[in-house]
Amino acid sequence: MKDSKTLGLTSPQGGGASLYVHSTESFGSVDGPGIRFIIFLKGCHMRCRYCHNPDTWRMAGAEEKATTVTELLDQAERYRAYWGDKGGITVSGGEALLQIDGLIALFEEAHRRGINTCLDTAAQPFTRREPFYGKFLRLMQSTDTVLLDLKHIDSEAHRQLTGHGNENILDCARCLSDLGVPVWIRHVLVPGITDDEDQLHRLRAFIDTLNNVERVEVLPYHTLGVYKWEELGIPYTLKDVPTPSKEQVARAEEILCGK
Repeated sequence: MKDSKTLGLTSPQGGGASLYVHSTESFGSVDGPGIRFIIFLKGCHMRCRYCHNPDTWRMAGAEEKATTVTELLDQAERYRAYWGDKGGITVSGGEALLQIDGLIALFEEAHRRGINTCLDTAAQPFTRREPFYGKFLRLMQSTDTVLLDLKHIDSEAHRQLTGHGNENILDCARCLSDLGVPVWIRHVLVPGITDDEDQLHRLRAFIDTLNNVERVEVLPYHTLGVYKWEELGIPYTLKDVPTPSKEQVARAEEILCGK
């Protein structure tokens, strides 16, 4: 991987850089290795039909106050004693890559403090065009793990589910593989939408082309966030979709995870 000097990138504003934060969680145990401090950022362009955080979709307004990198890491380090050898911070969303400048500053400062970093992303903003691509390469230099959501292997089905195709998302997966960044693949299992066995086999075949995947996780669809849709006045279109059975989850794990 090239260093930032070779890429010709300027340095972000270190601890003085800032991010628009939706919320934080002190003791996350399922969003990366170990116990983690999770930072949920504002803003997302996708409109996943099962999203449990639709309240993070809206980009921050001009009147809103951002949180500095120093403030975020100082807050996170209050819980450092609980992280152990593997824990650290995870940045999620919304879609964290929409705030890539602040994210670079956060992760670089985290590494200066010896903090493990994890990015939870659906990769929808990914492109190999500049200036994004150079920034992405720089970000990956200080990213220890990427949690990559692969929602559907078929682009048209992905568009119907999220509002966007998946070509650039799959390209992001290939890029991460080329860079050697450790990745955990996540797939939300929605009965009748993302559980078709042929499509699961296609997804597994794609994963097999990557050389950096440390873990594949099947996340059962749930309706715990439906109340947020109702509070926001957004129609929820999956009301009649049940949570997957244990058998359905086991079958998906057999195909995707080899269990």
